[in-house]
Order: sequence, then C-alpha cells, then structure tokens
Amino acid sequence: MEMIRVSSSSNPSKVAGALTCLLREHQNIQIQVIGAAALNQAMKAIAIARGYVASGGHEIYCIPSFYDVTIDEQVVTSLRLNVEMF
Repeated sequence: MEMIRVSSSSNPSKVAGALTCLLREHQNIQIQVIGAAALNQAMKAIAIARGYVASGGHEIYCIPSFYDVTIDEQVVTSLRLNVEMF
C-alpha cells in the first residue's frame, strides 16, 4: 500500500492531486500525519480529492488509526488515514 506524509505546511490542493492520482492507480493508500495542523491539511486534501473523483461516480472513504513512530529516540503517536476509493 502506498503511503504519503502530510505536514502542517503541505498545500491541500497539491496533496489532493497526488491523492487522486494514487487512488486511481492503487484504489487505496495511507496518509500519515503527526499533529492537529497536519491532520487539518490532510482532511482538506481528502475533501478536495473527493470532488475530483465524484465526477467519475466514485466515492472516497477514510478510516483513521493510530500508529507509534520513533523520532529522535522518542515515541510519537501519529495518525494514519486509510483512504479508499469505491
């Protein structure tokens, strides 16, 4: 499964374009975020991407899950969004 990382400084429109392209190729991907601001950007991107795929009769679903990652020897909880297109 493909994974993209979204940060607080990510451009939602560009992420939405990448998300749409990957979903058309793979049908499901993961988005990894750390922090509320990054989650905000990711959710904006999902909403924009939903508009892109709706014209083709598709729908996007997002299932969140928590995942621990180690950064500089510290365990940080990230959020992974499993995004699927039907």
